[in-house]
Amino acid sequence: MFIQRFEEEGYVVLEKLLDRETDLQPIIEHYVHFLDELCLRLFHEGKLSNTYSNLPFDQRLVATLNEIGGSFFQHMEISLPQNGIHHKTPIHHPPAVFNLLKHPKLLDVVEKFLGPEIYSNPVQHIRIKPPQRLLPKNDHANALISRTFWHQDQGVVLEEADATRVLTVWLPLTDVTEDNGCLVVVPGSHKQGLALHCKSPGANQIPDRFIGSFRKPLPMQAGDVLFMNKLTIHSSLPNVSDRIRWSFDLRYNPAGKATGRPWFPGFIARSRSNPTSELQDPEVWAESWRQARNQLAKYKSPQFQRWTDGDPRCA
Repeated sequence: MFIQRFEEEGYVVLEKLLDRETDLQPIIEHYVHFLDELCLRLFHEGKLSNTYSNLPFDQRLVATLNEIGGSFFQHMEISLPQNGIHHKTPIHHPPAVFNLLKHPKLLDVVEKFLGPEIYSNPVQHIRIKPPQRLLPKNDHANALISRTFWHQDQGVVLEEADATRVLTVWLPLTDVTEDNGCLVVVPGSHKQGLALHCKSPGANQIPDRFIGSFRKPLPMQAGDVLFMNKLTIHSSLPNVSDRIRWSFDLRYNPAGKATGRPWFPGFIARSRSNPTSELQDPEVWAESWRQARNQLAKYKSPQFQRWTDGDPRCA
């Protein structure tokens, strides 16, 4: 039973839970068309010297990143950054992603972990990672487009969510291997509690010297889905291949519980007791993020992390 393995190891991969063609291809096609529109708009605004329309998606993305920098990727993101938010901070919430968040195949499994009242936690990202060697020089610490360093998902949210059962749901849109940057987990690490995270450029991380030698890479195929405990230590390998690595990491928690990002909007994805409370309109979801952006733009960015500088163990 996969629940037992999850309890023992802190994660479980369910193979072929989603279908490449019917479940994932609409998302891929949306982003291909969106990149068309985005490059054309930025070209007309004078922010891009070329639309790169002759290039396939992955090469076009790399060319655009290298001209504009890693900040370009925020145009595709489904979450706001943790600092520097203004009224025009790019953010993108297409119906195709909303449909993924509410996909019955995902929620059926999530329900086995969390119960029948499921909230879509706003800690969520799309990650399209080009080959590491092709990244702009200043963006090698950007975890959205570069490798992700050791951390626990509980360690990157506020203490308010420590008592919340938060489930990570990670899924690739492209096959992931050790060459193109698959995830690496430390099996059983969820039983050790919250580890020290040290502040560093790009993201807070657990120093490698605290990880130990038992590290398990998780190659996965598009359609496989990883379910992970919020305390499971994990990272990703660098992409040393010639192709992109494309994934979503999503979170869910029981409805009515703290999310760890109180300034970001979530929604009820499933409610067996009150189905009318479930959000059905992707535009309402998108608008909730625009409203959050406008509110956060009015004030100095709030504290998003529990960690502070100066812990001697980080030296």
